[in-house]
Amino acid sequence: MRMIRKYLLFNLAYALLFIMVLVSGYKQYSLLNYGLIPCITLALLVFFCLTTRLSGRFHQRLFTGLVFALTGSTLFLLRGYDPSYFSYGLIAFLVCHLFYIGAFYLDFRSAQELDKKGARIAIFSSAITFTAFYFYLRPHLGTLRLPVLACIFIVALLIMMAAFRNQRVNQLSFRLILAGVLFFIGADAILAHAYFINSFRASDLLISAVYMIAQYLIVMGGAERKLIRPLTAD
Repeated sequence: MRMIRKYLLFNLAYALLFIMVLVSGYKQYSLLNYGLIPCITLALLVFFCLTTRLSGRFHQRLFTGLVFALTGSTLFLLRGYDPSYFSYGLIAFLVCHLFYIGAFYLDFRSAQELDKKGARIAIFSSAITFTAFYFYLRPHLGTLRLPVLACIFIVALLIMMAAFRNQRVNQLSFRLILAGVLFFIGADAILAHAYFINSFRASDLLISAVYMIAQYLIVMGGAERKLIRPLTAD
């Protein structure tokens, strides 16, 4: 609640955008939806820039990841005009993931000796979960098995790096970003299922909702981040 009051104006504006995106998607107002979806990431970019002043490498990498997320979401919108834009959008989101991983790695590097038990749990659970998900998708992938495997590895690394921030940053930032990454992975999983296995009614709407929650939590976690053992210029 404190965080909501602290950024009250932005939270109200984001909630309004969130509702408008879902309503326009449900009502199938395509042109309105095309305009609103990029506004979600643009709002997060402006908020994050003004709040953090991009004062260190962590904030700069997170900001760059958001720029690629904006690129990816825009390309996804254009896939109806050219199916190849879907692939380009996926590549943009993978680059977004890599910049997020790079940001989280800075926090992990600040005290690599901490929470080794938590790190082992994160590695083991990620290995089991993402291996199972890959074999769930594998019969439907055809020639895309290797690229999808590489994508799943990157996503697994994202959740592990988010988990590795434990005890290195304040708990509010850690929990917000970890929750945001979990939602992000949820959006990725729904997208993969809809694209490779079976699309279902309102899948695009569900992906949009989960994605908007994910990016909001990650950005809030980045804005509230306090490194316990600061590194120079991080």
